[in-house]
Amino acid sequence: MVGIGDADVLVVGLFSGEDGPVLAPSDAFEDVLGDAREALVEQLRAVGAKGKAEELTRVPAPEGLGVTSVLAVGLGSAEKADAEQVRKSAGAAGRALAGVATAVTTLSGLDLGAAAEGFYLGAYTFTLFKSGKSAPKPDERPVQRVEFLVPTPDSGEEELFRAQAIAEAVATARDFVNTPPSHLFPAEFAARAQQLAEAAGLEVEVLDEKALEAGGYGGVLGVGKGSSRPPRLIRITYRGGEKKVGLIGKGITFDTGGISIKPAANMEHMTSDMGGAAAVIATTLLAARLSLPITVTATVPMAENMPSATAQRPGDVLTQYGGITVEVINTDAEGRLILADAIVRAGEDDPDYLIDVATLTGAQMVALGTRTPGVMGTEDFRDRVARISQRVGENAWAMPLPAELRADINSKIADLANVAPHRYGGMLSAGLFLKEFVPESAQWAHLDVAGPAYNTGGPFGYIGKGGTGVPVRTLIAVLDDIAAE
Repeated sequence: MVGIGDADVLVVGLFSGEDGPVLAPSDAFEDVLGDAREALVEQLRAVGAKGKAEELTRVPAPEGLGVTSVLAVGLGSAEKADAEQVRKSAGAAGRALAGVATAVTTLSGLDLGAAAEGFYLGAYTFTLFKSGKSAPKPDERPVQRVEFLVPTPDSGEEELFRAQAIAEAVATARDFVNTPPSHLFPAEFAARAQQLAEAAGLEVEVLDEKALEAGGYGGVLGVGKGSSRPPRLIRITYRGGEKKVGLIGKGITFDTGGISIKPAANMEHMTSDMGGAAAVIATTLLAARLSLPITVTATVPMAENMPSATAQRPGDVLTQYGGITVEVINTDAEGRLILADAIVRAGEDDPDYLIDVATLTGAQMVALGTRTPGVMGTEDFRDRVARISQRVGENAWAMPLPAELRADINSKIADLANVAPHRYGGMLSAGLFLKEFVPESAQWAHLDVAGPAYNTGGPFGYIGKGGTGVPVRTLIAVLDDIAAE
């Protein structure tokens, strides 16, 4: 059994019980707590700890425990405390440990991987643009080190490596999303992604505006032509096996709505409109880090949607990559235009699976709220992705692509219109639009993460304010599942 060592704070889990809180796991670390066990439970009960999910209670450490204080985090009832609850509770604890140098925890006795992910992501902060005037003071900075109690010094190494790799990939996606559009425009986004990919030894191709023009990428060019900062399309490939998966991510580095301009209120949240791109780039890098035995190619279109004298107009017709023509009814339905180009290009690789991720529609939030991604696509694969997402705690929900809505995106003057003439089923209509560009040979899933990719409210569980990194954990779990076939 690994001991407490030189930690400052011990983090323990509490189950809620009929007779008061119960330390969790109840017996796994008996020799760590020793004679202090009963005194600790008495202290926690004395200050009103109940063990409710994510409830935090900090008390001075009982004599002989070897730490300064104990932070107890609630797990709810023992019957319902699954891996996701461990992850959420660890996240709440990680956030509460600001200013602590080293903490040690028994939550690893419940689920080492979930605890590690939770602590890492709960403690995540983004302070790149804080000057000395507002930067966190020493007692406000994230916990520097968390140690996990395990039965033997070398147990759980592989599980911990994987959990840290996943958490770091989520943090990479969060960093991208949280970087303001003044500093993350298409060319810069592509350059940063290229740097990360080349450092990982992956293949990279970047198309600038001239290459996009020569290649006929009318969707990406049409959306990006209103901005002084031209669009890009980047492709990152990890070759790990014969089975091929294409990942596509919407990379609108800022979305004003274009000529169909958005209301000013809360427009600053549109810094998150490249959350899909951030997720698929981070996931491709993670697949390489975990040496998955499959080939993964990320195709990521990047543009800034701005109103100007050169911007596309409602009523314009553009020709997508591959030749389909689209009448642009609403320039604020731009994500599907750049995704369509990328889906067709990704389809040329003859992938077995295609997964596109986008902060695509406000209708997703109307239908499912801000924490539940919608997943559409090939029925069997859609349901598989939804099940996996629910298992890892990102909770995507399968949604239909109703045949009766398809005629609503017909155009009188082009092959398709980019929006339906009504507001009903907007998330589903967007999915039907994208379906027109998906090769029949590939199993396909489309994830709309408009709400889940960016948290505009207060922190909860292991999610802080701003970029969440959703759905990186879903994507890597799906890739794992495909690799295991």
